[in-house]
Amino acid sequence: LTPRLLADAPRLRALAERGTSRPLEGVFPAVTCTAQATALTGAGPSDHGIVGNGWLHRDTGEIRFWLQSNALIQGETVYAAARRLAAAQDRPFTAAKLFWWFNQGAPVDLSVTPKPWYGSDGSKAFGIHGRPASLPSELERDHGPFPFHAFWGPMAGRASTDWIARAAAGVLRAHRPTFTLVYLPHLDYDHQRHGPDHADTPARVAEVDAAAGLLLDAAGEIGAEVVAFSEYGLQPVSRSSRPNRILRRDRLLAVRDGPFGETIDVFESGAFAVCDHQVAHVYARDEAARERARELFEDEPTVARVLVGEARTEVGLDHDRAGDLVLLAERDAWFAYPYWLDERRAPDFARTVDIHRKPGYDPLELFLSPRIRMPKLRLARLLLRKKLGFRYRMNVVPLDPTLVKGSHGVAPADPQDGPVLIAPDEAAGVRSLADLKQDALERLDLA
Repeated sequence: LTPRLLADAPRLRALAERGTSRPLEGVFPAVTCTAQATALTGAGPSDHGIVGNGWLHRDTGEIRFWLQSNALIQGETVYAAARRLAAAQDRPFTAAKLFWWFNQGAPVDLSVTPKPWYGSDGSKAFGIHGRPASLPSELERDHGPFPFHAFWGPMAGRASTDWIARAAAGVLRAHRPTFTLVYLPHLDYDHQRHGPDHADTPARVAEVDAAAGLLLDAAGEIGAEVVAFSEYGLQPVSRSSRPNRILRRDRLLAVRDGPFGETIDVFESGAFAVCDHQVAHVYARDEAARERARELFEDEPTVARVLVGEARTEVGLDHDRAGDLVLLAERDAWFAYPYWLDERRAPDFARTVDIHRKPGYDPLELFLSPRIRMPKLRLARLLLRKKLGFRYRMNVVPLDPTLVKGSHGVAPADPQDGPVLIAPDEAAGVRSLADLKQDALERLDLA
């Protein structure tokens, strides 16, 4: 959601008219995990360490995306601070964290987050995880199974946001937490598929607004204040680049070929890129590889800036988890992760929704391949095989980056297209995502 799109959100706009709304200064990189960590801690990625949705774990040589452990955040979160302050003042405090990131192990009383089960034969069963352990089953009893297929993948859309809003409203009414965080995700999806300026955008905004209305109603019933904000705004993109192919053609990136296609060999590579929307972290083995990578990317037309070493401080990424080089895309461009030069050697996971094995973020997981005839029938057949207990591979994701029409990561040219704050009052101290922690503590009368 952005200030510009608020016109299509009547319930949230009414909250803003009673109080205030304004553009928020975001964080770099403007991606989900970094933005949420900044809102939780009041700090930037140089301090909290969440440098993107994923990064290279230098001690193990693994590229990991979408990790959920609260312990990854290096800094005191708002719910930890509130609990500490409430205890010091001998005041009761309970917190609920519903579908926010870094949910597992968070010091909250109520939590729900997507968490599939993985079988020893490679099978996967959708599910949600939470605290107390009974809460997910209670919510699915009341609201039906969580529509995991609508939370991410080619069928991602409104159903996930609607379920989260209904469940969160139920938690508010039944448990009356002192402090509640709720994440409504789906506006992001069509903005990446079609771009934020697509003709259907007002309808998608209205859907999120209707879901927010369920929370506004429940909050009103229990006397809770609502502060709404977004993590970033998306912007239209018309081109992309593949930093890993650039590195591979220069013999800096090495691969291991095998029966399931090529994979990046991080230990034998001089340099490789972890691509995350409009930002790429490039990890280099030594100074010579770093300098050669810098030369390559400074000549790449989709790259706006190449930040090396201490220069990363300019964008708040002076942290060991960040790449040795950080690439910023031009506003109309984004970075795709592919490293293979021959599509026939693409790894088997490339055409599937596989967020944990891909060494980069892949927005193409939101699409069904246009090469597949009757793709919905193909999906139905694969799901039937799953239901019958047969092995299957959901290889329906395309490899064509031109399909993506929206992205985020770098700041938009106009703050009206960036993140937005909607508050029931002036919220005078809130100008950025980093101000939200202190604002919450003040609203709880704990600061």
